[in-house]
Amino acid sequence: MYMLKNNFIILLITFIFFQISNLASEEKFLSLKKSKVNVRYGPSFESPIKFIYKKINLPIKQIDEKENFRRIIDYKKNSGWIHVSQLKKINSVITANDKILFKKPTIFSEPIANIKQGRLLIVQKCMGEWCNVKTDDFKGWIDKKNLWGYTN
Repeated sequence: MYMLKNNFIILLITFIFFQISNLASEEKFLSLKKSKVNVRYGPSFESPIKFIYKKINLPIKQIDEKENFRRIIDYKKNSGWIHVSQLKKINSVITANDKILFKKPTIFSEPIANIKQGRLLIVQKCMGEWCNVKTDDFKGWIDKKNLWGYTN
């Protein structure tokens, strides 16, 4: 009985450890809510402005949080702190490689456009391995692979 109890405790500790590891490794992406967003050196309004984003819907990855500020990193590895009022739920991605936009969610569909690396795309919906996206000029389906900002 003692041996069974010890095995159960070891199993429980192992399970908790892996759950904490999984939670820590989950990526959280957000989008910029405004067309002008200040990025600061630290998590307060008194902290100096490091740089300014001038692109609404730009996807960013949250890497830390402190009160009402989120530490973020972008596609180009720029980082800093942004107030939560300037952020919203993710609705966009950036292409990590050149991609083809298709009329339907299959590579056998009609190609609509070539999308260059680094292009901002607004996500309409995702199904399986495909996302329906739009740009200023086009709307269609793109393979999820190599889209920065997308999480399942």
